[in-house]
Formats: sequence, C-alpha cells, structure tokens
Amino acid sequence: MTPAEASIRSLEGWGRCPDRAARTALARAGLDARFEREARAQLGDHATDRAIADAAAAKRRAHYLRLSAAGVAARKKARTA
Repeated sequence: MTPAEASIRSLEGWGRCPDRAARTALARAGLDARFEREARAQLGDHATDRAIADAAAAKRRAHYLRLSAAGVAARKKARTA
C-alpha cells in the first residue's frame, strides 16, 4: 500500500466514525498514564496526588509544544527545499 492509499483509507475510516472521541480514547488514556508515571517517578513517593497531576499536566503541555515546534520546523524546511 502506498502512502497515498494509506492516507485515503485513514480518511475514509474517520469519515465513517460516529464518535471520534471514543475512537481515540484508549490512546489518550495511555498517553496520560505515561505522563503521570513520569511525574510520579520524578517527584518521588511523598508527592501529593495534586502535585503529580500538576506535573503530569505540565509534561503534557511540553509534549504538545515539542510536537508543534517540530511541525513548524518541518514546514519551514519543506518551504526552503
């Protein structure tokens, strides 16, 4: 399957999806769990649940900012190529 064919199949699947949030819920839950595990490991055993939640939220924001920056860099590179 070519990349174009894969993209078409993916878009067709999303077009048939009645509940987009439900389709991605498992992936989002897994990513949230990863951020929480990392925060818990960095803060240690004596951290409060609130401190862990705040640290996990900061890790999530940092993750999405890195993705955004990578996208900007890729688009800039594509324009200059």
